[in-house]
Amino acid sequence: MKSKPMPKNLIYMWSVWLLFLAMPLLSLANEQPEALLKKGNAAYAKEQYKEALAAYQQALDAGYESVSLYFNTANAHYKLADMPQAILNYEKAAKLAPGDEDIKLNLKLANLKITDRIEEVPEFFLTTWWKAFVFFFSANALSVFTVISFILGFVLLIAYLFLRDLLPKKAAFYTGIVILSLGLVSLVVVSVQSGYLNGHPQAIVFSGAADVKSGPDLKQKTLFVIHAGTKVTIKENSNGWINIELSNGNSGWISAADVNEI
Repeated sequence: MKSKPMPKNLIYMWSVWLLFLAMPLLSLANEQPEALLKKGNAAYAKEQYKEALAAYQQALDAGYESVSLYFNTANAHYKLADMPQAILNYEKAAKLAPGDEDIKLNLKLANLKITDRIEEVPEFFLTTWWKAFVFFFSANALSVFTVISFILGFVLLIAYLFLRDLLPKKAAFYTGIVILSLGLVSLVVVSVQSGYLNGHPQAIVFSGAADVKSGPDLKQKTLFVIHAGTKVTIKENSNGWINIELSNGNSGWISAADVNEI
């Protein structure tokens, strides 16, 4: 017994309705933070960096986050020679857009202007390739792609159930499966990104010089000193102290007040 084909207008209505439900995920933010960002950019263009920062900070205080906001905030701090703040905001921008070459370049330039020169421990090449793959796209972009993939995939599978002609029916089925599979891969990558970032919290040193102790106490032995702008990985928290590790593998304890978490 042949199934009745779904009317084309009904398929269209389902597609439009599902895409409409996804629209809030594609929306960036309300108009006020956008206006503040534009105001800050206008001040930055006039080399009024303090005024630009004031506008950017208002947007941040309103809960608005975007790559351009963090990047422009970092640039303004860089122009004012505030390297710790510049590095902190470049790092925040990099978390949202890990593959952005402009962010990487500016972050490298900012790191050349701080006291510490810490060489990273070389990674196994497969680890480097894996990280490059996982962080090629931002979590936000992958999340939007995942939602759209699931919507389109399910729309095609629904269409498959009601189409009568063999060729369109097969096309809808296999295309839907492929799109859903891509959505699943995207979802897995987002999960890996989130797990890595949450499992490796990092911070920027803001104290001019921070003594790294052998234990979480001022009376403990000072192992070495790190300076403002240095990035550290947080391994543990204990009563106002954090156990940190540098990119060269050195570790110790510093006061939590000496850093700002990325």
